[in-house]
Amino acid sequence: MTANIGQAGNPRVPTVRERSLMSRLLGGEFQQLPVFLSLVLIWIVFEILNPQFITSRNLSNLVLQMAEYGLLAIGETLILLLGEIDLSIAAVSAVGGAILAELAANNVNPYVAILAGAASGAIIGLFQGFWVTILRVPSFIVTLAGSLGYLGLLFVLIGQEGTVPIMSNTINAIAGNYLPAWLSWLLVAISIALVIWSVWRDKAARRSMGLPVKSSSAMWVRVVASVIVMIVVTVVLNAYQGVPIAGLILIVFVAGFAWMSQSTTFGRHIYALGGNEEAARRAGINVKGVKIAVFTLAGLLAAVGGIVGASRLGAASTAAGGSDLLMDSIAAAVIGGTSLFGGRGSIWNALAGALVIGSIENGMALLDAGTSTKYLVEGAILLLAVTFDTFTRMRRQKLGK
Repeated sequence: MTANIGQAGNPRVPTVRERSLMSRLLGGEFQQLPVFLSLVLIWIVFEILNPQFITSRNLSNLVLQMAEYGLLAIGETLILLLGEIDLSIAAVSAVGGAILAELAANNVNPYVAILAGAASGAIIGLFQGFWVTILRVPSFIVTLAGSLGYLGLLFVLIGQEGTVPIMSNTINAIAGNYLPAWLSWLLVAISIALVIWSVWRDKAARRSMGLPVKSSSAMWVRVVASVIVMIVVTVVLNAYQGVPIAGLILIVFVAGFAWMSQSTTFGRHIYALGGNEEAARRAGINVKGVKIAVFTLAGLLAAVGGIVGASRLGAASTAAGGSDLLMDSIAAAVIGGTSLFGGRGSIWNALAGALVIGSIENGMALLDAGTSTKYLVEGAILLLAVTFDTFTRMRRQKLGK
């Protein structure tokens, strides 16, 4: 009788156990599960429609295609974690590629050209971070204006020809060469050792701080899953020409920035700012310094992506840095699970989202689907991802009351 009255009156308050489970499902341990299931579904559909989709050659091409906007997605993820947005990231990548191509065309040492191209992105990011942080201009306006300005700079750099070919074998090798099989397996062995070490280190750190520690079975599931993925990917790519160097560059940046964001004080400060900037300021965090640093890193990552893109095309072009690249990088971050409201997500989300976007574009190219169809599908997936993000945010707030 009492239970019925409670059900007919005020809604039942979730128990602590139910809140914990819901929290894990909506943004914790299972945050990437929807992305993984979506990716599996996409691959199944495209494999049914075209049996050439899941082949070593096509998957190798997929890695090369997603390397550029995957790098941009890392930078966009860092910006989104702050609760900001960067609409200039594609234009910055085009400028980085153009500077690289121009220096290479003038017989500058290729390594100097690469460093100069990457540095240009960091300088632009520093400039934008200054405007957003010191002058307090909204990042939406600063980066939108920057996007237009940098595209104008791109035309100044390249000129009316519209294209600057890259003749340097060293630069073209970034996206044109592959690792030998023995080296790829050596890197897999090192990666497995690092995964085991990171799991052990995380467990020891949590225990020393008196925090809850995951069960040994859960940790071993994580290790085994990571090992299986690395071995399968290496076997598949080696069956064609090997692991693409561009793909290795992407993984190195993803792993490095994932470590930085999750295991360093600077990374924790990024999450703190995105969660509650005023609380972070009162806690003594250097809000301005962190923001400027993140915008600088995002510019650097954009330029590195532009260098990889220019290497893949063998040229820098005024067509680079278009809306497709911008939307792909933002979509990869959001679809992967990074919140538009700041404070939630991870760098690995960017890789997962880039896989989803890359798989859609690659599969549609194999089917000779029109541009309109590609835009409709990507737009629908992005809308669903943002809707899910909004729902989970509202649900977490409700559970937290």
